[in-house]
Amino acid sequence: MLRGARQVGKTFLVEHWGQQHFRSVLTIDLEREHELHSLFSQSDPVRMLEELALLKGQPVTAGETLLFLDEIQACPMALAALRYFFERTPDLHVIAAGSLLDFALRDFAHSMPVGRIEFLHLHPMSFAEFVQAVEGTPLVEHLGRISLAEGPSEALDRKFNDLLRLYFFVGGMPEAVRAYVEKRELLEVQRVQTALVQTVQDDFAKYGPRRLQDLMRRTYRHAGMNVGRKLKFVNVSREDRAIDVRKAVEMLGLSRVVHVIHHSSANGVPLGAEQDDRHFKLLFLDVGLVNRICGLNLADADDLVTVNEGALAEQFVGQELLAATPPFEDPRLYYWMREARNANAELDFVVGRGQCVLPVEVKAGKTGTLKSLFQFLADKRLARGVRFHLGAPVLEQITLPSDPPAKGQLLSLPLYLAGQLDRLLAEAFPEKPRGGAHSEGVHRPGKQSAPRKPRVSAG
Repeated sequence: MLRGARQVGKTFLVEHWGQQHFRSVLTIDLEREHELHSLFSQSDPVRMLEELALLKGQPVTAGETLLFLDEIQACPMALAALRYFFERTPDLHVIAAGSLLDFALRDFAHSMPVGRIEFLHLHPMSFAEFVQAVEGTPLVEHLGRISLAEGPSEALDRKFNDLLRLYFFVGGMPEAVRAYVEKRELLEVQRVQTALVQTVQDDFAKYGPRRLQDLMRRTYRHAGMNVGRKLKFVNVSREDRAIDVRKAVEMLGLSRVVHVIHHSSANGVPLGAEQDDRHFKLLFLDVGLVNRICGLNLADADDLVTVNEGALAEQFVGQELLAATPPFEDPRLYYWMREARNANAELDFVVGRGQCVLPVEVKAGKTGTLKSLFQFLADKRLARGVRFHLGAPVLEQITLPSDPPAKGQLLSLPLYLAGQLDRLLAEAFPEKPRGGAHSEGVHRPGKQSAPRKPRVSAG
């Protein structure tokens, strides 16, 4: 079962892949073909498939046919029928997809076929996928080879930063990317993005009463204009109760058009064990749609410096971290904050890697203070952090504001390498952590498998 927001390419991807690997693909659009819903009320999948073949005029042969149940959330009985497909026709390949699956699963009245369904999650196109679409395979392969030992040349660094800037405007929604690839005009991209934003809001009519729909539209637009900021219900609406705004946020999260990023105390892994539901911020579905929500005119984008550069950079890195999550995991992100008199601090993200907790700070330029990141490392007795900015990839030595001062390491990476974080972490810190509860962040010398060492700068 493939899950993801509307218009991220689920239907195209399944049908394209199916045509490459099967003799035929039988697609049932359960949102449009209501007359077929009654077929799924029976528990005999053999008879069900025979009737489907007759009604669609297409044979269904196990091992040769891919059965694709699209928009399956429109027919809850089809969700229950997946169990019978698994148990009684195990040789038949079945893929289901839906954009509002979280709603269907939340209110699912039947017994869920546990252990019989594998969930996969689809996101907008990542930066690497965007580079491949726009420039081709050689450049994206080079992106995957950039290392601390061998950073990019000045010319390639400029090329990737130019592509990153373009990605900020085009985003990763497949239809917008296709529009740019075919016409190379940002105004055409803007037309597609406008339609996508409107389509998402039109979908809110399926979510409940009119008042909730209006509040969801207001919350949706607020999220796009306030990426990276802690959500305060009163800033969304002064007329609606906080509980109603929270409901609207929950609905938007279930529809996957926003991602709720919760605060975590981040004392260890898993980060979700210390999730604080009272404090959260919102990440938008796509960085290109953020600009559309904010009303940016892409016709002027060539030399444009926007007022929300920091927000776009944070949106981009969050989007890349989500896309890098294994597809079988429900992606979640966390951030850290401390509210204290004259001592507030906030990190853009905290991520768990193995037994390690890593603070992640995002900067839109080459400079900027890292006070919150240093304070987090000192408070948690950790020694490793990550910064994304416009500078070169480098492993830096840092001094933490602890008593007594402690040494640490900062992995600084250009923004366009956000999707390569795990690979570069493995290069920077190749040894496995050892020792007590707080030792996971402390650098321990280890042997380098590569003949050249990462570049290290005295910070």
